[in-house]
Amino acid sequence: MMKAVQIIKPGEVKLIELPEPKPQFGEVLIRNRFVSLCGSDLNTYLGRNPLVKFPVIPGHEISGVIEELGEGVPEHIEEGSSCTVIPYTNCGCCHACRNRRPNACQYNQTLGVQRDGGLCEYIVAPWQKVIVDDDMGYRELALVEPLSVGFHAVERAKVIDNEIVMVIGCGVVGVGAILRSLQRGAIVVAVDVEPYKLSYVHRLGAQFDINTRSEDINALMQKIAPNGVDVVIEAAGRPETYRMAIEHVAFTGRVVYISYASEEVSFATKDFVMKELDIRGSRNALPEDFHAVIKCMMRRGREWHTLAGTLYSIVSVKDALENWKNKPGKVFRPMIMF
Repeated sequence: MMKAVQIIKPGEVKLIELPEPKPQFGEVLIRNRFVSLCGSDLNTYLGRNPLVKFPVIPGHEISGVIEELGEGVPEHIEEGSSCTVIPYTNCGCCHACRNRRPNACQYNQTLGVQRDGGLCEYIVAPWQKVIVDDDMGYRELALVEPLSVGFHAVERAKVIDNEIVMVIGCGVVGVGAILRSLQRGAIVVAVDVEPYKLSYVHRLGAQFDINTRSEDINALMQKIAPNGVDVVIEAAGRPETYRMAIEHVAFTGRVVYISYASEEVSFATKDFVMKELDIRGSRNALPEDFHAVIKCMMRRGREWHTLAGTLYSIVSVKDALENWKNKPGKVFRPMIMF
């Protein structure tokens, strides 16, 4: 038997026991070491995640060690190796899959959202969804998935050197977008309401940071980019930030939305046409985004402990969620340690 954490209904978390899974053909058994809690997990706990059916085991940002291999797993995947997991499914048949964009599969089921997730002692995963890396620590590996979502948004935006990129929302996904934009040689304007997060991304290399709670973004942007920015990546998911993206992007600029707002958003749609904007969504990430994040993290060294946040045990998941709910601006990612 193994321990697992289940969200029974909004606000109710329970520690349960389940049979330990066994790997089938083409599958890998992973003993989890760290599971990083995502904003979707917090929204599930708060009853704000429309994709979830209760009860559900949350968690899809995973690091662990490979314990056992099923038949048919390639030789390059070995027992005892450290790994992370691509937590999405893809059907291989829908329009997105046929267009070689399985991250946006019409029938995707993400761990911890549309299906039970990784907040348990063991999980099994198809070998194709397992990324092995023995050079990184387990805490860092548990951050790869959310950072890769930000990396993928930059790819969707086709950022190139010397462009000005505004990233709205400096959580872990926004941090990923900032890191990838800097890698591409862009000038980054980071926007958030929390000094703690803005200070962190400034240390990472963001050239400008704007706190919209205490500063006049319009006045500052007149100095930084009076004609607007080349690219806006929205990673906050609020009606006002959705509109902010359209307001501050330049004529013929690109806007990429990662987060979805829980409320309806109204726009002055003439800006879409007048500016001849490219407006794109960005969903999940591709394997190449995961590998790019790992390379970036290895190059930049061990500067990820702030993102990893406070460590909690499996019996303290409710405390982790409550603390995050009460102090959202002070938390990047609570981590559950096994």
